[in-house]
Amino acid sequence: MIGGFIEGVLMYRVIIDSCGELFPEMLEDERFMNVPLTLEVDGEVIIDDESFDQKSFLGKVKASPKGPKSSCPSPGKYLEAISKHIGKFIPGNNNHSDEKEHVYIVTLSAELSGSYNSAVVAKGMYEEAHDDKCIHVFNSRSASIGQTLIGQKAAECEEAGMSFSRVVETVEKYISEQHTFFVLETLETLRKNGRMSAFKEKIANTLHIKPVMASTDEGTITKLAQVRGMNKAISKMADCMIEVTRNCSEKVLAISHCNCLERALKLKEEVEKRAVFKKIHIVDTRGVSTMYANDGGLIMVV
Repeated sequence: MIGGFIEGVLMYRVIIDSCGELFPEMLEDERFMNVPLTLEVDGEVIIDDESFDQKSFLGKVKASPKGPKSSCPSPGKYLEAISKHIGKFIPGNNNHSDEKEHVYIVTLSAELSGSYNSAVVAKGMYEEAHDDKCIHVFNSRSASIGQTLIGQKAAECEEAGMSFSRVVETVEKYISEQHTFFVLETLETLRKNGRMSAFKEKIANTLHIKPVMASTDEGTITKLAQVRGMNKAISKMADCMIEVTRNCSEKVLAISHCNCLERALKLKEEVEKRAVFKKIHIVDTRGVSTMYANDGGLIMVV
């Protein structure tokens, strides 16, 4: 279980920008925290924290002639999170070679947001003035629950008593093997943001075309396929995932949905037809993921 202080294990903190939805057990563990991004719709600024109202936000986005925007956390916000006291070292048998607190930061793909750069700047600022923490910033090369799984992996490594350098090495390898997939119900936000023409959006909506998208190894986005209808898209997404996933029984898979729990459960059902996983999480999207996925969107990471 992630959480609870174990004798001989150095205290640590996992910081995830708010694009990563924390699982329920993480919300109850003070060693996990989100640093919020900000969203903007027609000049109204919305903080992506526990006050975020998904229903209200989706209504504002739908009514707006312009697309929503997001801003990454400032270095100062990350510095505040890094500086927060974690806990004391508990003596005992352990594999750590120092008594410094360990801080792991997981950000949105550096190819999609400035969040990674802000975190790196904050790390440098802290280390210029202090020498009491080991800090590493992970570029998730993903988003949403991809970030969450990375944070969970770092915590599992810490709980196993790994050294800081070994945790970093293990998690970086995990990131290199991770795969992110998503399907959007509507392409309206892409059109409003100038990333798709109104004509292409109209054709896609008329023909009920649903593109199945995925992250690349570099953290950008690519289209894997396109099908007609959401049910076929869900099935195709499960197929695409199985094609690149090995040793499923040893892996944790996560699904985030934007206001469409039934679709998330349908995707889980499709996944379970194809393989058995160690665990499958389902969560609703927070602010930034809601902005990207839009109403009815699905994200899956393994």
